[in-house]
Amino acid sequence: MPTLLRLRFALFSCLLLATFFIAGCAHPPGAEGQNGAQNQAWSGRISLQVQSEPSQAFFAGFELRGSPTQGELVLNSPLGTSLAVLRWAPGEAVLDSGGQVQRFASVDELIEKATGAAVPLPALFDWLAGKNTALNGWNADLSQQLEGRISASRTTPQPRTDLRIVLAQ
Repeated sequence: MPTLLRLRFALFSCLLLATFFIAGCAHPPGAEGQNGAQNQAWSGRISLQVQSEPSQAFFAGFELRGSPTQGELVLNSPLGTSLAVLRWAPGEAVLDSGGQVQRFASVDELIEKATGAAVPLPALFDWLAGKNTALNGWNADLSQQLEGRISASRTTPQPRTDLRIVLAQ
């Protein structure tokens, strides 16, 4: 009987340990930030095409953390090297590209400088969360959001801008 008892104790210990390991790997989709703001995190690939003269195209891997009011966007080349880190908070917008740090008056100015287009950050966070926020001039397609694909197009003002995101699974 003592051997059976030891076996049960060992099995229970292993199950308990496995439960802790599994629970340690789990994380909530967002964490509460200041003033009840929901902080989120996403990663994947981003493509931004501006149909200007000459046309502009931007492709990168990305990691986006935070909220529209305070956060960080890390942009990586297809080979994984860091292209730029964008950080924003109330009263602060910073672009760090290869050790060269630039400060901007607003997060909108920061995003436009880094990507070449004025991407609406609050709407982007909503689109990533599956909320089809309407925005003047922009049309978002969230029909494949559950598969990790989001696209949005800006038709006004010109030039037309196409944004495509594929989230890491």
